[in-house]
Amino acid sequence: MNTPNKLTLLRTIMVPVFMIFVLYSQIPGGRYLGAIVFVLASLTDWLDGYLARKNQQVTNFGKIMDPLADKMLVTAALVCLSTEGIVSPWVTMIILAREFIVSGIRMAAAAEGNVIAASWWGKAKTVWQFIALTVALVFGQNILIDVCIWLAAVLTIVSGVDYVVKNARYLSMK
Repeated sequence: MNTPNKLTLLRTIMVPVFMIFVLYSQIPGGRYLGAIVFVLASLTDWLDGYLARKNQQVTNFGKIMDPLADKMLVTAALVCLSTEGIVSPWVTMIILAREFIVSGIRMAAAAEGNVIAASWWGKAKTVWQFIALTVALVFGQNILIDVCIWLAAVLTIVSGVDYVVKNARYLSMK
Protein backbone atom coordinates (compact mmCIF):
# COMPACT_ATOMS: atom_id res chain seq x y z
CA MET A 1 0.00 0.00 0.00
CA ASN A 2 1.45 3.36 -1.04
CA THR A 3 1.77 6.44 1.17
CA PRO A 4 -1.19 8.35 -0.31
CA ASN A 5 -3.49 5.39 0.37
CA LYS A 6 -2.11 5.08 3.91
CA LEU A 7 -2.93 8.76 4.47
CA THR A 8 -6.46 8.16 3.24
CA LEU A 9 -6.85 5.29 5.70
CA LEU A 10 -5.37 7.44 8.46
CA ARG A 11 -8.05 10.06 7.74
CA THR A 12 -10.78 7.45 8.21
CA ILE A 13 -9.23 6.39 11.53
CA MET A 14 -9.11 10.01 12.67
CA VAL A 15 -12.90 10.38 12.27
CA PRO A 16 -13.89 8.55 15.48
CA VAL A 17 -11.03 10.24 17.35
CA PHE A 18 -12.40 13.60 16.23
CA MET A 19 -15.92 12.62 17.31
CA ILE A 20 -14.78 11.50 20.76
CA PHE A 21 -13.16 14.88 21.41
CA VAL A 22 -16.15 16.87 20.17
CA LEU A 23 -18.98 14.81 21.63
CA TYR A 24 -17.64 14.17 25.13
CA SER A 25 -17.87 17.47 26.93
CA GLN A 26 -16.07 16.07 29.98
CA ILE A 27 -12.81 16.07 28.00
CA PRO A 28 -11.14 19.40 28.86
CA GLY A 29 -10.76 21.43 25.68
CA GLY A 30 -12.33 18.57 23.74
CA ARG A 31 -13.90 20.65 21.00
CA TYR A 32 -10.60 22.46 20.38
CA LEU A 33 -8.71 19.16 20.35
CA GLY A 34 -11.37 17.89 17.95
CA ALA A 35 -10.76 20.94 15.76
CA ILE A 36 -7.04 20.12 15.70
CA VAL A 37 -7.76 16.51 14.71
CA PHE A 38 -10.21 17.77 12.08
CA VAL A 39 -7.61 20.13 10.60
CA LEU A 40 -4.93 17.41 10.59
CA ALA A 41 -7.34 14.98 8.94
CA SER A 42 -8.28 17.66 6.40
CA LEU A 43 -4.61 18.24 5.60
CA THR A 44 -4.15 14.53 4.85
CA ASP A 45 -6.69 15.02 2.05
CA TRP A 46 -4.46 17.60 0.40
CA LEU A 47 -1.26 15.65 1.14
CA ASP A 48 -2.44 12.29 -0.18
CA GLY A 49 -3.60 13.89 -3.44
CA TYR A 50 -0.36 15.84 -3.81
CA LEU A 51 1.81 12.77 -3.19
CA ALA A 52 -0.28 10.55 -5.45
CA ARG A 53 0.06 12.96 -8.37
CA LYS A 54 3.69 13.89 -7.71
CA ASN A 55 4.85 10.27 -7.42
CA GLN A 56 2.43 8.92 -10.03
CA GLN A 57 0.75 6.77 -7.39
CA VAL A 58 -2.85 7.48 -8.34
CA THR A 59 -4.81 4.27 -7.80
CA ASN A 60 -8.42 3.22 -8.22
CA PHE A 61 -8.42 2.56 -4.45
CA GLY A 62 -7.41 6.18 -3.87
CA LYS A 63 -9.94 7.54 -6.37
CA ILE A 64 -12.70 5.69 -4.52
CA MET A 65 -11.55 5.84 -0.89
CA ASP A 66 -10.27 9.43 -0.84
CA PRO A 67 -13.70 10.98 -1.46
CA LEU A 68 -15.29 8.47 0.93
CA ALA A 69 -12.83 9.41 3.67
CA ASP A 70 -13.68 13.07 3.03
CA LYS A 71 -17.40 12.30 3.25
CA MET A 72 -16.92 10.45 6.54
CA LEU A 73 -14.97 13.36 8.04
CA VAL A 74 -17.42 16.03 6.85
CA THR A 75 -20.44 13.94 7.89
CA ALA A 76 -18.99 13.43 11.37
CA ALA A 77 -18.42 17.17 11.76
CA LEU A 78 -21.88 18.04 10.46
CA VAL A 79 -23.58 15.56 12.79
CA CYS A 80 -21.58 16.74 15.80
CA LEU A 81 -22.17 20.43 15.06
CA SER A 82 -25.85 19.86 14.25
CA THR A 83 -26.40 18.13 17.59
CA GLU A 84 -24.92 21.22 19.27
CA GLY A 85 -27.15 23.56 17.24
CA ILE A 86 -24.17 25.20 15.55
CA VAL A 87 -24.96 23.95 12.04
CA SER A 88 -28.47 24.04 10.64
CA PRO A 89 -30.02 20.62 9.98
CA TRP A 90 -30.93 22.03 6.54
CA VAL A 91 -27.27 22.55 5.70
CA THR A 92 -26.46 19.08 6.98
CA MET A 93 -29.19 17.58 4.79
CA ILE A 94 -28.13 19.56 1.70
CA ILE A 95 -24.55 18.39 2.04
CA LEU A 96 -25.45 14.77 2.82
CA ALA A 97 -27.98 14.60 -0.03
CA ARG A 98 -25.34 15.75 -2.50
CA GLU A 99 -22.90 13.17 -1.14
CA PHE A 100 -25.46 10.35 -1.49
CA ILE A 101 -26.28 11.40 -5.06
CA VAL A 102 -22.61 11.61 -6.06
CA SER A 103 -21.85 8.27 -4.37
CA GLY A 104 -24.74 6.68 -6.26
CA ILE A 105 -23.41 7.98 -9.56
CA ARG A 106 -19.93 6.74 -8.67
CA MET A 107 -21.34 3.29 -7.91
CA ALA A 108 -23.21 3.24 -11.23
CA ALA A 109 -20.01 4.24 -13.03
CA ALA A 110 -18.03 1.57 -11.16
CA ALA A 111 -20.59 -1.04 -12.21
CA GLU A 112 -19.66 -0.16 -15.80
CA GLY A 113 -15.94 -0.36 -14.99
CA ASN A 114 -15.42 3.39 -14.75
CA VAL A 115 -13.93 5.42 -11.92
CA ILE A 116 -14.88 9.09 -11.75
CA ALA A 117 -12.27 11.37 -10.24
CA ALA A 118 -13.26 14.48 -8.30
CA SER A 119 -13.87 17.62 -10.35
CA TRP A 120 -12.51 21.07 -9.64
CA TRP A 121 -15.92 22.05 -8.19
CA GLY A 122 -15.89 18.99 -5.96
CA LYS A 123 -12.42 19.84 -4.68
CA ALA A 124 -13.38 23.48 -4.07
CA LYS A 125 -16.51 22.32 -2.24
CA THR A 126 -14.46 20.01 -0.03
CA VAL A 127 -11.90 22.69 0.83
CA TRP A 128 -14.61 25.22 1.70
CA GLN A 129 -16.47 22.64 3.80
CA PHE A 130 -13.25 21.91 5.70
CA ILE A 131 -12.68 25.64 6.29
CA ALA A 132 -16.26 26.38 7.33
CA LEU A 133 -16.47 23.39 9.65
CA THR A 134 -13.12 24.20 11.25
CA VAL A 135 -14.24 27.77 11.92
CA ALA A 136 -17.52 26.46 13.37
CA LEU A 137 -15.64 24.02 15.62
CA VAL A 138 -13.39 26.75 16.97
CA PHE A 139 -15.85 29.64 17.30
CA GLY A 140 -19.25 28.02 17.80
CA GLN A 141 -22.36 29.69 16.49
CA ASN A 142 -22.47 33.27 15.24
CA ILE A 143 -23.47 35.11 12.09
CA LEU A 144 -20.03 34.70 10.46
CA ILE A 145 -20.19 30.94 11.00
CA ASP A 146 -23.69 30.85 9.53
CA VAL A 147 -22.46 32.67 6.41
CA CYS A 148 -19.47 30.33 6.06
CA ILE A 149 -21.62 27.23 6.48
CA TRP A 150 -24.27 28.43 4.03
CA LEU A 151 -21.55 29.30 1.49
CA ALA A 152 -20.34 25.72 1.87
CA ALA A 153 -23.90 24.55 1.22
CA VAL A 154 -24.16 26.68 -1.94
CA LEU A 155 -20.82 25.34 -3.23
CA THR A 156 -22.09 21.86 -2.42
CA ILE A 157 -25.19 22.42 -4.55
CA VAL A 158 -23.17 23.88 -7.44
CA SER A 159 -20.68 21.01 -7.38
CA GLY A 160 -23.53 18.49 -7.16
CA VAL A 161 -25.32 19.96 -10.18
CA ASP A 162 -22.01 20.01 -12.10
CA TYR A 163 -21.41 16.38 -11.18
CA VAL A 164 -24.91 15.26 -12.22
CA VAL A 165 -24.75 17.15 -15.53
CA LYS A 166 -21.32 15.76 -16.43
CA ASN A 167 -22.26 12.21 -15.46
CA ALA A 168 -25.93 12.07 -16.44
CA ARG A 169 -25.31 9.00 -18.59
CA TYR A 170 -25.00 6.95 -15.38
CA LEU A 171 -28.50 8.03 -14.33
CA SER A 172 -30.14 6.41 -17.35
CA MET A 173 -33.29 4.42 -16.51
CA LYS A 174 -32.67 1.86 -19.28
